Amino acid sequence: MTTSGTPQDDQGQSGFEGERKLELLLDVNLALTLRFGQRDLTLREILDLSAGSVLDRNVEEPAELLLGNKVIARGRVVTVDGNYGIQITEMAAPS
Repeated sequence: MTTSGTPQDDQGQSGFEGERKLELLLDVNLALTLRFGQRDLTLREILDLSAGSVLDRNVEEPAELLLGNKVIARGRVVTVDGNYGIQITEMAAPS
């Protein structure tokens, strides 16, 4: 129960204070990784790699967008004006 008349969340913050704190975080830069897939290679195959080597992948498989080690979304690879991007088709469920 508060004496100010402002509802509080479980941590004792008013809704306004929580929104203000969230607003401070919205401009924080985060490093995202776009993963087209992964593949197991033998040591021999790795040693045979050189500039220009191509590791093929089925383009129908979804690409993954990662924040740290966690997949946050999946989608398909697209090109826009000669640059690669991801069209998000699925957001990962919060855990």
